[in-house]
Amino acid sequence: MKFIAREGRDRGDVKLYALSTCVWCGKVKKLLADLGVKHEFIDVDELTGKQQAMIREQLDTLDPDWRFPCLVIDGGRLCICGYKEKDIREALGS
Repeated sequence: MKFIAREGRDRGDVKLYALSTCVWCGKVKKLLADLGVKHEFIDVDELTGKQQAMIREQLDTLDPDWRFPCLVIDGGRLCICGYKEKDIREALGS
C-alpha cells in the first residue's frame, strides 16, 4: 500500500483518503495543491485485497461511517470528512 506524496509546505502529517471517481475528493486534492501543502493521498477504490483491507481497518478507527474524502491531520488528531474548505484552510493554517 503506497500513498502518493505531494511536496509543499510542511503543515504536519497530512493524509487524504479518497476515491478516484469522487468529485469532492478531487476538489480536496486541488485545494491542497493550491494551498501548497505537503501531503500524501491514496485512492482507496484502486486498491485490492490485503491493501484495501488494511485501509479499511484504518478508516474504521478514523471515521466509522467511511465518508470520502477523509483528510487526516497528525495521525488522527483531526479528521475532516467531506469537502469543507473553511475547516481545511483553518486546520492547515492557510
